[in-house]
Amino acid sequence: MNSRQGKALGLFGGTFDPLHIAHLRLAMEARETLGLDEVRFIPAGNPPLRNAPDCSPEHRLAMVERALADAPGYSVDASEVRNSANAAGPSYTVDTLERQRQQHGPRRPLVLLMGADAFARLETWHRWRDLFELAHIGVATRPGHTLKVGAGDTALDREYSARKGDSAAISGAAAGSIVAFAITSLEISATAIRRRLSDGLSIRYLVPDAVVDYIDEHQIYRTPHGH
Repeated sequence: MNSRQGKALGLFGGTFDPLHIAHLRLAMEARETLGLDEVRFIPAGNPPLRNAPDCSPEHRLAMVERALADAPGYSVDASEVRNSANAAGPSYTVDTLERQRQQHGPRRPLVLLMGADAFARLETWHRWRDLFELAHIGVATRPGHTLKVGAGDTALDREYSARKGDSAAISGAAAGSIVAFAITSLEISATAIRRRLSDGLSIRYLVPDAVVDYIDEHQIYRTPHGH
């Protein structure tokens, strides 16, 4: 048996266009608060619910890999980017979780990490109810803010009320709980970072140094007047 079979694995998907410090803080604080053995970043290949990313999946994957190259406890899964090259349609989170569950077996706790804004839109996701059969959901909230679900009578409200748990719920089962956790509030967005790059402004200290160097090396997100 895999020695990590019973240790919770966090799964953090996103476009990471580009990866920035707030992404890394969410992963770190999720690992600390939820007792995760590891957090695995999964760059999206062809996300279904948003406009196409500004740079190629290969560049986005490479930036995440460089940023996490010397970060014990954090890893990168390239499967979504590689699958997107051959896929005719979008890559859905439920498909990602099914592949992860097949890889890690039925007993290892898996925790899908997301922000509160994404969680509030969960009912719009493809086969969203199936997510709970495959993983726990860890929802990052800002200090002083509570999730705006649970008080109403929508399908998501009912699921949250029935599944609300804590870190003990994660260690005690492979899937099925919704656990909210507060993170440091960092007002950093990939959109603002891309705008700064387009305007020729520095993004250092907003993204890891390895990502700054990669962007400079490949001249991505730049407009002709940038530098």
